[in-house]
Amino acid sequence: MPRLVLSPTATVLADALAWAVFHSATGYAAHRLDDSRLSRDGWLLRPRRFEAGGKWYQRRLRINRWKDRLPEAGALFPGGLSKRHVPGYDVAGLQLFARETRRAELAHWWALCCGPAFILWNPPLAAGLNVAYGVAVNLPFIAIQRYNRQRIQKLVEHRCR
Repeated sequence: MPRLVLSPTATVLADALAWAVFHSATGYAAHRLDDSRLSRDGWLLRPRRFEAGGKWYQRRLRINRWKDRLPEAGALFPGGLSKRHVPGYDVAGLQLFARETRRAELAHWWALCCGPAFILWNPPLAAGLNVAYGVAVNLPFIAIQRYNRQRIQKLVEHRCR
């Protein structure tokens, strides 16, 4: 497959612009998803056995030490919801928060999947670095959403009893 050949400066600018567009577009696409599509976990979002209800993230990643230091853009688009704070501790508020973690997780999965597009105009090393960048930037946010949702779902189950 022929690739577009750019100067090194143009390549770096194209890469930065592409990541900005990819993150904005995937965030907006997730923002536009109908709430009913996010009411439960699908195959990609469902908890995995190794996660142990979020405990794996505490033990292995020490997520509590760094998760609040990362930026949060849930309220970037009109009508969006920041996930810095739970909107309410009643069942409805907890379910709303869980839904928004699904939305955010999907946005980051979609952005991560944009990495291979960099093959189109980057030499192999730069394309690989851009794919690695996409993984490194998005996986921490995915982990945070999965961790928070599993903790929230425990609270929902407890409140529904």
